Amino acid sequence: MITVGHYLVLSAILFSLGTFGVLTRRNAIVIFMCIELMLNAVNLSFIALSRHLGNMDGQIFVFFVMAVAAAEAAVGLALMIAFFRNKETIEVDDINLLKW
Repeated sequence: MITVGHYLVLSAILFSLGTFGVLTRRNAIVIFMCIELMLNAVNLSFIALSRHLGNMDGQIFVFFVMAVAAAEAAVGLALMIAFFRNKETIEVDDINLLKW
């Protein structure tokens, strides 16, 4: 029998993996994928708790998180394409346009 605790543990593991990826990777595309992993981990916990508590609030928040994730992906990929056209790289260490 799979309980809510199992889903929450899985969500915590996925969120931790995403956090580790954001903090250790240098490729911007991989960082965006790790952020998506973190957002989906939060969605999993929202759905599990919503199902456990018997209300729809968590499922409504999932739609908001999915909208934010879609916007982040669209804007982030557009920025990465612009950086790649200018700098020929998408490594975050090389993207230092705001530094003097």
